[in-house]
Amino acid sequence: MLDSPFASAQEWNGKIYTGAWVEPGLGTADVLEKATGKVLAQTGIASAEDVARAAASAHHAQAQWAKVPGPIRGDILRRFSELLAEHAAPVVDQMIRETGTIRAKAEWEVRMTVREILEAAALGSAPTGIQAASAEVGRLSVARRVPVGVVGIITPWNSPLLLAARAVGPALAMGNAVLLKPDVQSPVAGGVLYARLFQEAGLPAGLLHVLPGAIETGQALVKDPAVDMVSFTGSTRAGREVGAVAGSLLKRVSLELGGNNPYVVLDDADIERAVSAGAFGSYFHQGQICLTAGRHLVHERIAETYTDALVRHVEKLTVGDPYTSDVQLGPMVNERQAERAEKILTDSLAKGAKLLAGGSRDGLFFEPTVLGAVRPGMAAFDEEIFGPIAPITTFSTDEEAIALANQTGYGLVAAVVGKDLARAQRVADGIHAGIVHINDQTLIHEVYGPIGGTGDSGNGFNHSTLTNADQFSEWQWVTTRTEVPEYPF
Repeated sequence: MLDSPFASAQEWNGKIYTGAWVEPGLGTADVLEKATGKVLAQTGIASAEDVARAAASAHHAQAQWAKVPGPIRGDILRRFSELLAEHAAPVVDQMIRETGTIRAKAEWEVRMTVREILEAAALGSAPTGIQAASAEVGRLSVARRVPVGVVGIITPWNSPLLLAARAVGPALAMGNAVLLKPDVQSPVAGGVLYARLFQEAGLPAGLLHVLPGAIETGQALVKDPAVDMVSFTGSTRAGREVGAVAGSLLKRVSLELGGNNPYVVLDDADIERAVSAGAFGSYFHQGQICLTAGRHLVHERIAETYTDALVRHVEKLTVGDPYTSDVQLGPMVNERQAERAEKILTDSLAKGAKLLAGGSRDGLFFEPTVLGAVRPGMAAFDEEIFGPIAPITTFSTDEEAIALANQTGYGLVAAVVGKDLARAQRVADGIHAGIVHINDQTLIHEVYGPIGGTGDSGNGFNHSTLTNADQFSEWQWVTTRTEVPEYPF
């Protein structure tokens, strides 16, 4: 029995995983506790040569994996899910320390990952094709799903466990092999965990490779000829580069990128509930989620009341070390992210925005902040902040709210809050986004509804029980006759 996914540190510390733990080609990097700066472990950094060897191994292993009956593949995924549930406590602790998340988010992420993998396992028992129509007598026409091959999965640091699960699970269930590149900020929860638990669950060697790294590692993964598909979750800037390279090589590419998400509050909304949902949407995980409520668009009739209530709400939130304290906000992931959010705040204030709450930080601990009088042309309106800042912009008509919501190149998620559901639906219908929630906040994540965006937020509805089979397989047309027909020449 596995005592803990992280117990045998001497086995995996400073290594990469290619069916076994091996020395990396680009040395190691420290894995830091975000709240204290303490070194928790070391991660190996995979070189281009490491990626090439892993891809070749995965290509070979995938051919045999595709022949394994789907229900048997599903059984291995179900065992992974069971193991994760059994070892939830150390996984939660690791994520708190490694990502800076609060305990509630870490616990939620484990639960959601268990569900993601269970739903992926069900793909192994689903029908693999259909009998298609044919205009020819005696021709059996079948359309069936076949694996893509080797899937390269690049994941970010903010929700490393969950964002890997929604690609790793269905990719393996559909008969593919996986090269997983977790971010170097969170390679243990987002990488080591997968290798350790899949080893214990009985996944054959060669089907999962864990290759932490930065730009060089990612570029090698995208370019490798043995990698047939790339699934990328991360920034729009990096996603454009991934998409350009993958596209030039005619590889399938799935991109879920950033968002500058509008949270529209109509004048008939329940203000206290709207404020609670809006605060959660902006400050959960320090605002470091692509689904964060990035812009509070509030009807001018209730703007003052809404703003006052949000400020009061924020004054009750606490910031600190989530591993040792019961707080609502932990540290930001690194100094670069904290500086960027601070610069957006400073630039917006210089252009006339009003600081209503918060606005300062102590190292990586950034106070939840409320900005008023925000308008287009300010960084707090135009950019994805990725920090605990809630900018408030007012509107006078529903048409203006829709125009403001759409005044961005992003199109990930939007939310509309109001008691008149027909009116809220009309506003929602006018917003260009892959996801829209009515009378809720923007940070909703389920296994079942398609998650993905449009425009600068990505290239489609990438992850859900509705779409995963298509995402991680290809359709193959097969016809059969009992004998070869005669042809005129």
